[in-house]
Amino acid sequence: MISSSKIKSVDFYRKIPRDLTEASLSGAGLSIIAALAMMFLFGMELSNYFTVSTSTSVIVDNSSDGDFLRIDFNMSFPALSCEFASVDVSDVLGTNRLNITKTIRKFSIDQHLRPTGAEFHSGPVPHSVKHGDEVDEETVEGAVPLNGVSFDKLSHVYPILVVNFFAPWCYWSIRLKPSWEKTANIIRQRYDPEADGRILLAKVDCTEEVDLCRRHHIQGYPSIRIFRKGSDLREDHGHHEHESYYGDRDTETLVKAMEDLVASIPRENRRLALEDKSNITKRPAPLTGGCRIEGYVRVKKVPGNLIISARSGAHSFDTSKMNMSHVINHLSFGKTISPRLLSDAKRLIPYLGRSHDRLNGRLFINHRDLGANVTIEHYLQIVKTEVATRKSSREHTLIEEYEYTAHSSLAQSIYIPVVKFHFELSPMQVLITENPKSFSHFLTNVCAIIGGVFTVAGILDSILHNTIRLMKKVELGKNF
Repeated sequence: MISSSKIKSVDFYRKIPRDLTEASLSGAGLSIIAALAMMFLFGMELSNYFTVSTSTSVIVDNSSDGDFLRIDFNMSFPALSCEFASVDVSDVLGTNRLNITKTIRKFSIDQHLRPTGAEFHSGPVPHSVKHGDEVDEETVEGAVPLNGVSFDKLSHVYPILVVNFFAPWCYWSIRLKPSWEKTANIIRQRYDPEADGRILLAKVDCTEEVDLCRRHHIQGYPSIRIFRKGSDLREDHGHHEHESYYGDRDTETLVKAMEDLVASIPRENRRLALEDKSNITKRPAPLTGGCRIEGYVRVKKVPGNLIISARSGAHSFDTSKMNMSHVINHLSFGKTISPRLLSDAKRLIPYLGRSHDRLNGRLFINHRDLGANVTIEHYLQIVKTEVATRKSSREHTLIEEYEYTAHSSLAQSIYIPVVKFHFELSPMQVLITENPKSFSHFLTNVCAIIGGVFTVAGILDSILHNTIRLMKKVELGKNF
């Protein structure tokens, strides 16, 4: 067996008897300083260990979300009616999608941008409406011309009042006029306003009765509106809750539509026309003149445009009165990131997420300083950022975010005013990766701190102690 004395011979840390050691004030001071230094350096090392470090690189875009990019938006237009608001998408490859409705929702809003009711279901904007062939025939006036006073009076007399809001300069109004007047004469003969009194066809010239047309939010010409007696009981100016006719505009179709409206009202009883059993092509008219548009579209990852405008294949618009002022409540690109993932990502990069919705809450108002036909354009340059976070030794969570810069301008246009977002994606992407730190490396640094401070303190103590002894000896030599 190996004796204990032989084992003791390999002891690297041999002990000196306490009686042979000498304590000193300088040594005590250095010991306190060394302990404080160890604690301070250990705290710094511990903080560095828990601090996340990242590396940033720029690489060619290798997105995992395919060839398409999602655009989420929520915008409010105080002066654009939901009746004609259209969302279009185009790109440099020739894609041209008009009036997207499947992923879009519209809500009528008031001048304070507050919703005034449920979702506005406009349906597809008509692109082909049948008109009559009576353009060359001599027109016999049959519709009753209305102004603000006569409108309020007659709308409370007749159970059904059908009004053609038109503009004399409008091509579609000119095409409708012969059929409308002929239909009015036929309905007058079949349902005499005095003897029958269930329906009356009228017309309003919006170039003369501007306030009346504005009150009923007329933005496209011609607009055929159906007013039912009793539907305005909650309105001060009357008849805001009415319907818009979107069917064909030839005489035969118009006459049939008017007869369907009258059929639900007994001749002997001029009661309120609140019931609707007709099958004509109509939809509720917008309650206000503003619209909030929200939803998303998917576009190809090439330079393109997102366009919001008034669109119809059977109406004309007075571009001098159109105002495309808007408020961007939200605009972002790519998949929606949950708040939890975004919080984890901000642990790595505090500034992440500042530019993925930089237009949120911005107002773009046309005060008509530039005159009419003002188009508002936004130029967006988009860069993708990927963040790789390590939650365990094996698992990685990848966060993908699209950030963009934006520059906006207001300019006059010879075409109908629109709001246009020009977007262009960078072919490169920013990759941010977390650099994990080894616990063994942390332990090594802690040991180095303890050993290094202890050694340096020992050296300083030895130098200080020997210096003091030398000074005492020199002093004793002078005394003798």
